[in-house]
Amino acid sequence: MLRKLIIFGYFLIFFFVDQSISAQEALNMTLPEAVSMARANSPAAAAARHRFNSGYWQYRTFKASLMPYMSLDATLPDLNRSISRITLPDGRDAFVKRSLANYSSGISIKKPLGWTGGELFVNTGLQRIDVFGDSLNTSYLSNPLVFGIRQPLFGFNNYRWMKKIEPLRYEEAEKRSLEDMENIALEATGYFFDVMLATSDLSIAQLNEANNDTIYKITKGRYNIGTIAENDLLQMELALLNSHAEVTRARLALDVAQYKLRSYLGIKTQAPIIPIISDNLPTSKATLDIAQSEAHKNRSDAVAYQRRKLESDRDVAQAKRENRLNVNVFATYGLTQNALTTSEVYKNPQDQQQATVGIQIPVLDWGRARAEISTAKSNRDLVYATTDQQISDFDQEVFLKVMQYNLQHDQLSIATKADTVAQQRYELTKQRYLIGKIDITQLNIASTEKDQARRSYLASLRSLWTLYYQLRLITLYDFETNKSLKD
Repeated sequence: MLRKLIIFGYFLIFFFVDQSISAQEALNMTLPEAVSMARANSPAAAAARHRFNSGYWQYRTFKASLMPYMSLDATLPDLNRSISRITLPDGRDAFVKRSLANYSSGISIKKPLGWTGGELFVNTGLQRIDVFGDSLNTSYLSNPLVFGIRQPLFGFNNYRWMKKIEPLRYEEAEKRSLEDMENIALEATGYFFDVMLATSDLSIAQLNEANNDTIYKITKGRYNIGTIAENDLLQMELALLNSHAEVTRARLALDVAQYKLRSYLGIKTQAPIIPIISDNLPTSKATLDIAQSEAHKNRSDAVAYQRRKLESDRDVAQAKRENRLNVNVFATYGLTQNALTTSEVYKNPQDQQQATVGIQIPVLDWGRARAEISTAKSNRDLVYATTDQQISDFDQEVFLKVMQYNLQHDQLSIATKADTVAQQRYELTKQRYLIGKIDITQLNIASTEKDQARRSYLASLRSLWTLYYQLRLITLYDFETNKSLKD
């Protein structure tokens, strides 16, 4: 007996604890809360942040490439024990057995010249040679300071184009990051209303099941006393069976919708989400002029159009420069000295100069240069034509979204009123059926219209929020606060 009481006590404890946990796990959530959670925790938000970080570090790489940079080069050591072909002092070549070790170290500082496409550099270095034989012979060569320049005179200057294109690419990445956040809000809205519609469908199905069960019992009683035909009883029984099946289907659809929403929001638990209709609906209508102006100013596409045109111009310039006269200038001036010891190798250094001018002139290429330039020009013309069409389509998209968004406010108002009327009509029709004033067909029609009105209301509410976030996405502007999303 005591054992049974203990088991019963544990049962009660687990029952109430389970009920408490279930109650605590249920999440009441409005759409703005779901959107905020998606932007913070969803896998899509993490992917968006990684995409922006990639663009950010690409821009940082470009900025760093224009700055002076220092490098250390060393060889410690280069051993060589072989028979090699060397040129003797009298000009003859001979094969000589060699056994030596080379050591070298140097520091160089280089600075790209963005506007000319050249490079300035400063070097310092020290070399040592150990020759092995009957005795060790060591010698040193120093270059205390060497200045130099590499400069193409008529070549293609990639740095000049990078200075124009890379800032646009980074600006595009910044704006696309904002668009990714708005796209996340848009997708979260879809999943949220999937749950809301599924919840509503389940509630409607359960209510219809309860109503049909009550009405079936009343109908059966009337059939037993002979006031209605058997056909009405069978019709009501079929409606009850259909309502049982609809509850099962609606519950499965809700479970699937709940799983998708939790997955998108990054919720790891199996807590059910109870969608709450927010009282703070978008109420401000959009102005077309402001929408188009903000879209051209804020959207990444507008920057991308400009970037693609610049890239096509760069390709044409590159094709022209690389297929014409090219002159490369290389010049250095510095100090050098050689000695047998490190204490002597930096004393009384001698000056050294080097200058090289290289010329490359295309003479005969069978039309290759002309073909490459013509190809680059054709691609540029295609980019310009395509971009102009995309700008036109972009303006058209903004126009349509503004019109749809403004119209949806009126549609929602109508759907809200229709839902209220349909609910009232059904209640009146059900009461009239219960007192025998109308037949089952009229009741079923009223029930169907009630359900359709509720679904139409939720669909209209979903459309309003969807269009609201779509308009924010294509303009990066919030008409509720009259502020750009970049601010």
